[in-house]
Amino acid sequence: MTTETEEPTLTVDELAARAGVTVRTVRFYSAKGLLPPPVIGPRRVGRYGQAHLARLALIEELQHQGMTLAAIERHLRQLPADVSARDLAIHRAVVASWAPDTVETMTREELQRRAGRPLGEQDLERLAAMNVAVPDEGGDGGDDAYRVDPGLLRLGVELLDVPLGLDTVLAARGVLIEHSRAAARELSRLLREAVAERDSTEVKSLSAHMQPLVVQALLTSFQRSLREELREWLTDGEQPTRES
Repeated sequence: MTTETEEPTLTVDELAARAGVTVRTVRFYSAKGLLPPPVIGPRRVGRYGQAHLARLALIEELQHQGMTLAAIERHLRQLPADVSARDLAIHRAVVASWAPDTVETMTREELQRRAGRPLGEQDLERLAAMNVAVPDEGGDGGDDAYRVDPGLLRLGVELLDVPLGLDTVLAARGVLIEHSRAAARELSRLLREAVAERDSTEVKSLSAHMQPLVVQALLTSFQRSLREELREWLTDGEQPTRES
């Protein structure tokens, strides 16, 4: 795994596996200009990083929204050339907010392909506990079927590698849900009061226009607040040095 400050380390095979696509798809997107070229390392081997992975996730999300390849190409062309993996992830979250809540039924094989990695029994238990991929007991898909939330799948898979206990992850999820719902209620109240006298058709149009903007504002403000909290936490742990 790479970070924003590390050199890209993923081969094309590793990138494809992490993104849950084929190598052929990666090369096709690269040829179309949807992915920036890799960093060429020793032995002329291309290396990819987190920005490539985040861009693949964004392309997948745009496809789920029903955008054609040409429309996706135009959409990506509007992004800054040096856009970071973090900003791409935020952009993808905003795009995902446009879509209605959906649940897909898929086999374990398909789930692993979409996850971009093998999933052991413990992994599946954690995904089920997070309500990301739940066994479809009694459904039409058979014993090997799972009900999957596509919007949460990539996040859930990334959380499998976070060195935190499941109880902590679920507690954090509860905190986020509780406070996001509280923020949604307050924002909804403010918007209702602001458009109380308007026509219902106009209200629906305004709501559809505002939703991605509100989500982007929430993501940005939360990101900055979390950065400040972490900075204070780390600073408090540092002891001032005494001059001798």
